[in-house]
Amino acid sequence: MILLVNGPNLNLLGEREPETYGYETLADVERMVSETCAGYGLEVKAFQSNWEGALLDFLQEHRHEAQGVILNPGALAQTSRVLAECVRSLRCPTIEVHISNVHAREAWRRESLVAPCAQGQIAGLGIGGYYYAAVHLCAQIAAQEATRADDAPASAFGEPPASPAYGETTPAGGGREDAPASERREIAPAFEYRKAAPSTGYRDATATGYQERAPAGPATAAPAPGGAGAFDIGDLLPEPSQQVPVDQMPRGDYEPL
Repeated sequence: MILLVNGPNLNLLGEREPETYGYETLADVERMVSETCAGYGLEVKAFQSNWEGALLDFLQEHRHEAQGVILNPGALAQTSRVLAECVRSLRCPTIEVHISNVHAREAWRRESLVAPCAQGQIAGLGIGGYYYAAVHLCAQIAAQEATRADDAPASAFGEPPASPAYGETTPAGGGREDAPASERREIAPAFEYRKAAPSTGYRDATATGYQERAPAGPATAAPAPGGAGAFDIGDLLPEPSQQVPVDQMPRGDYEPL
């Protein structure tokens, strides 16, 4: 969640000195930031107050859930040490925003007490400064989440099985010795490791569900144990009468190396 916090007099945006602060309202700012952050899947909680203590209470109230703060402290940037200390105590990054270029105005506006406690400052871009602050924070949060996902240990088998409880045994015969045989019950393992079959070129009949049968012989031969659907590697080979010597094959169909 992103916190959008505006200080004193910013509720008058659009009517207070529009030649300096523009004609957009605070509602326009809040809507723009909310739509920008929504594109990254992040919620915005907006707040404005003319009271220093209310700003402090809001920031502290949401300090654990906030992932970033966009703060326009207004004139409190130059006067409020307690607001600067509050920003410094937050565990998430804060971007300080000023609509006008404070460095090109009165001398007293040029030094911000909040700036040293913030990650960065944007000034003089109109309400576009809020937009760029939102994009920066959202991109930073997305990058952090991607890094955490990459660093998370991947397990193809899930969690290892817990030790058998009292009276439980495993198919392998293991179990708790403190339970009498009459009270023991078998439990299925959470997962099993399978040892790879030797590389012979043939599929393991037991592992794949196929059954072997005797090689094809006279019609009187006993039927295969697996019935008509049993698998026989001999079925894939031609009958001896259909095999043609190599030297009698038409040229172009096969040539010995």
